[in-house]
Amino acid sequence: MIYCGVDWAERTHDVALVDDTGTLLAKRHITDDPAGYQVLLELLAEYGDTEENPIPVAIETSRGLLVAVLRTGTRKVFAINPMAAARYRDRHSVSRKKSDPGDALVLANILRTDMHAHRPLPGDSDLGRAIAVLARAQQDTLWNRQQIANQLRSLLREYYPAALEAFATWANGLCRPEARELLKVAPTPSRAARLTRVQLQAALKRAGRKRGIGAEADRLRDVFRAAWAHQPPLVEDALGKQMLALLIQLEAACTAADQLAEAVEEAFPQHPDAEILLSFPGLGIQLAARILAEIGDDRARFADARGLKAYAGSSPITRASGKKSSITRRWVKNDRLNHAGYLWAFSALRHSPGAGAHYRRRREVGDWHAAAQRNLFNRMIGQLYHCLQHRKLFDENTAFPASGQEMEKAAA
Repeated sequence: MIYCGVDWAERTHDVALVDDTGTLLAKRHITDDPAGYQVLLELLAEYGDTEENPIPVAIETSRGLLVAVLRTGTRKVFAINPMAAARYRDRHSVSRKKSDPGDALVLANILRTDMHAHRPLPGDSDLGRAIAVLARAQQDTLWNRQQIANQLRSLLREYYPAALEAFATWANGLCRPEARELLKVAPTPSRAARLTRVQLQAALKRAGRKRGIGAEADRLRDVFRAAWAHQPPLVEDALGKQMLALLIQLEAACTAADQLAEAVEEAFPQHPDAEILLSFPGLGIQLAARILAEIGDDRARFADARGLKAYAGSSPITRASGKKSSITRRWVKNDRLNHAGYLWAFSALRHSPGAGAHYRRRREVGDWHAAAQRNLFNRMIGQLYHCLQHRKLFDENTAFPASGQEMEKAAA
């Protein structure tokens, strides 16, 4: 067999091909453009790359146009962790020398010696990969929105506590359209105290509020006109301008999150696995899309449920040496999937009597809250693996078999 290694960079890439004996057959320095990609494909074809017998390729990334080009057809592409590649480099030289052509050769030799120990990139469908892009982007925008909201809240505490008090009763607080509209109208507490009832009602209507406008306007006016400590006028005006600049960022983050959420709601129901995922308690469209984005729709990606649980970080890991042995949580995992699993388990407690009963049993044997939720996630993701493999919907009685008395107790 022939093995290929590609050391990628922003503008150029180094390519190396070796045979079964480790002999370097060819090396190239290609550019990151269509012409460079064509040179790479022609080089592979020159050494026997065909649709029936493609040459496997190792590279230190799983994304980008170069990877998309290499994944065409039946070719297997292996995304090697850069830390693992560095350890392989030390097997051949302890002088710590490094070069891009040398790294390409190391990657090719990784496949030659240990291809069985590495997994190729999963063969997910185009729809599955598109959903993954949208779901991850939407999750990133939510994290970004929350970060900006935290910065805005910290700034308001310095000079505008009345705003925080006024928005405290609203879900999502500063991220709500009403809060953003009021901050634009009154960026300082002095201007907020001068707002009339009519102006407050108009601001609430512009933000899209439909009900209880009069009562809410009265409440806001009372809060804004209460006795609050103030910064000096010049300082207060400067802080108000800083707040408006931060508010622009929050507006953009909220808009992006809403638009991406709509895109996910449009794309996810089209996937064949959507019905199975949505049958699980605690999974809505957004959270189910995040789960699908991380596990993919290539059913051969994980050999068994244990592999998926380890990938999600829900199953514990045992460290044993001599007479010492300890069982701890996993630190190396898919962080996005693990985060989605925490939310899934938390939501399932309210939607599944069996999940609630399982959680309480774990707490009774001494688990902390996070450990009990992780154990519940570990069980439910194993059930998800089974349902996806056998094309079955979630069934409460099969997932959490229990006596009628236990189920009644869990539902109470």
